[in-house]
Amino acid sequence: MRITDTSDLWWKSAVIYCLDVETFLDSNGDGVGDLQGLASRIDYLAQLGVTCLWLMPFYPTPDRDDGYDVTDFYGVDPRLGTHGDLVEVIRTARDRGMRVIVDLVVNHTSDRHPWFRSAKRSPSSPYRDFYVWRSDPPPPGQKNPVFPGEADGIWTREDATGEWYMHSFYPHQPDLNIANPAVRDEIAKTVGFWLQLGISGFRVDAVPFLLEVPEGAEMADPHDMLRDIRRFLQRRSSEAVLLGEVNLPYEEQTAYFGTDNGQELTMQFDFVGMQEFYLSLARQDPTPLAAALASRPSLPVEAQWANFLRNHDELTLDQLTDEERQEVFEAFAPDESQRVYGRGITRRLPPMLEGDPRRIRMAYSLLFTLPGTPVIFYGEEIGMGENADLDKRHAVRTPMQWSAERHGGFSSAPPSRLPALPPGDGYAPVHVNVADQLEDRDSLLHFFRDLTSRYRISPELGWGELEIIAHDAPGVLVHSLRADVGRTVAVHNFTDVPVLLGFALPDEPEGTTLVDILDSERLPLDDRGGIEFTLPAYGYRWLRVSRPGDGRVT
Repeated sequence: MRITDTSDLWWKSAVIYCLDVETFLDSNGDGVGDLQGLASRIDYLAQLGVTCLWLMPFYPTPDRDDGYDVTDFYGVDPRLGTHGDLVEVIRTARDRGMRVIVDLVVNHTSDRHPWFRSAKRSPSSPYRDFYVWRSDPPPPGQKNPVFPGEADGIWTREDATGEWYMHSFYPHQPDLNIANPAVRDEIAKTVGFWLQLGISGFRVDAVPFLLEVPEGAEMADPHDMLRDIRRFLQRRSSEAVLLGEVNLPYEEQTAYFGTDNGQELTMQFDFVGMQEFYLSLARQDPTPLAAALASRPSLPVEAQWANFLRNHDELTLDQLTDEERQEVFEAFAPDESQRVYGRGITRRLPPMLEGDPRRIRMAYSLLFTLPGTPVIFYGEEIGMGENADLDKRHAVRTPMQWSAERHGGFSSAPPSRLPALPPGDGYAPVHVNVADQLEDRDSLLHFFRDLTSRYRISPELGWGELEIIAHDAPGVLVHSLRADVGRTVAVHNFTDVPVLLGFALPDEPEGTTLVDILDSERLPLDDRGGIEFTLPAYGYRWLRVSRPGDGRVT
């Protein structure tokens, strides 16, 4: 690779920040975050080092599933603003060096979408085949795999026609029928519409469910639709990406990138690595994470993994064994109320790590040095906690905490008008907020700024070839990422005790030194390419390999 390649394949060295407009900042005092509020915080995000904003659904919605129940794929929820407000956000973000991607939620609609309202009235409706129907009763005892215990089965009877419609998620979210060419045309038009407004790509919701073909439908390969969307995307915008939510084992995820040269999803979240990360944190042993990283399939050069520690849903642990999942539960969600669906945790990272700043910083340092692109959920940069009084996944969807003022400076509205209340415990806004941390150079916010700035000048972290480096120190992960532009070695101590660490880079030339780019210390390698130092409890170092005459500013 050349350094100039990073501008073409911008997503391979991006810093992605996910936010919900509704809970970010209320500019007009009505209790709901809005696009004008977001626009006023673009400079904050730019200073944080964000290069790509991921906006969760802002479309018109009854809001029964946090906006993922959409009634108009071309609209903007009037509570949040207008198309004009959105364009102002996109334009201002672009001026500050940030692209914007948005959620593409086309595996289902709201049951209040005009298509479904028409479809449910009559089998002769022109929109009837936009959805999946059956005339015979579904088999008894069916479960809902997405929301076990919360939604009954995946079929619901519609009284007007006496037939059942399919819903992989909630009953108020009927599945779209992708075997219908008219539905695929509508999806393409939706993509084209938002690209025309300046969007740089899409986070594609629940991709495996999107590609489910109804039984008996004529569609040779559902991945053809994904390939068609990618080709359409690239015709309309050469820079645009598809970031897919595909929570499957690695060997099954590969198909969603596409065979040979890809041409399906540009990026996918690494759910496997995330879950093994938490298992490693629970055990204070990086072995599970290291094994997951080593087992990642190789990708086409334009494809990429997206790494994350938290998102807007439950912290799913569904790919761990029952015994492993129980280990993580006991470590980070000891109370049954902190668990959901038998597979996930409803907490944010800082409370799970008991607020230990050493452990929190080690975890995020490692996130930014994993091979791939880091994705941050809003509030992670200040160490926000969850509101345990809120139900299930809503616990982590609380308003952004801007100051120690009422409601964390999110809104001046009465509490009853807010989408949710901030936590009232040790993670309340009076203790955790942006304003205070901006003034404190030792705060987590400034630490995140350091991480993003170092990450952005180290493209090998997003592009490089992974090597797990052998050593004898227990509980420590040492890995390097090497690309044509350089090499960085990352060192992370998962344990609560200092460790004497030694390792070697025998393939590096004589005179090579390691520069800790988090504190500027320069460490020489010995004549065998070896080095030894003490790593504190939960310590971490980013060691840039500086070879004689390589010309890189370190």
